[in-house]
Amino acid sequence: MSLSVQNLTIKTPQLTLLDDMSFVVENGDVLSIMGPSGCGKSTLLSAIAGHLSPEFECHGDISVNEASILALPAEKRTVGILFQDDLLFPHLNVWQNLAFGLPDTMTAAEKKARALATLQEIELSDIAFKAPDQISGGQRARVSLMRTLLSHPKVILLDEPFSKLDKPLRKAFRAFVFKQIKARNIAAVMVTHDDSDVPMESTLLNWPVYEQESTSNAIKPEQKHA
Repeated sequence: MSLSVQNLTIKTPQLTLLDDMSFVVENGDVLSIMGPSGCGKSTLLSAIAGHLSPEFECHGDISVNEASILALPAEKRTVGILFQDDLLFPHLNVWQNLAFGLPDTMTAAEKKARALATLQEIELSDIAFKAPDQISGGQRARVSLMRTLLSHPKVILLDEPFSKLDKPLRKAFRAFVFKQIKARNIAAVMVTHDDSDVPMESTLLNWPVYEQESTSNAIKPEQKHA
């Protein structure tokens, strides 16, 4: 389940946000991208997920497992996204929120059983019937991640998912996220402003890496976080 971005250019008539960008993320690996606000990090994630605003032109290719997904609608790309906010549905309890991410080919009973099994797997069975506002921030974050993973994405995008958590919770949830990505062998791309979020052995891109050497914003992995 590798992700490949090749010669990707994203621009409007007035602005080029990405110019000839290329990178590959292998199964179970995390590509971490750091850069100032407004440089195009979230736009890159939108392009991969298929949510790019119509104002942008996108050229190049994005592929998963050597199959191009660039022309596919978002719901066909099997790309999951984890945002800063947990985005749990307040009118559903915890297991119902998890079940929401499961395919429609499953029966209601099968969805409930899978959701409850997932909560047991992450040792949160005791909150299955609670509303999102009745559980802690750390629990909400873990449920949100598992809901994304239950949709069986081939790629997961992390859009500053730790930024709103306090330091102790941030450290624990960060470890939980990277453990789940590795266990499921999913390619991941994370944007962040905090280098402490970058996992060990992750490829780190400081954006734009060639700003002083070239007018191109081409980004290629070159630095390992240690």
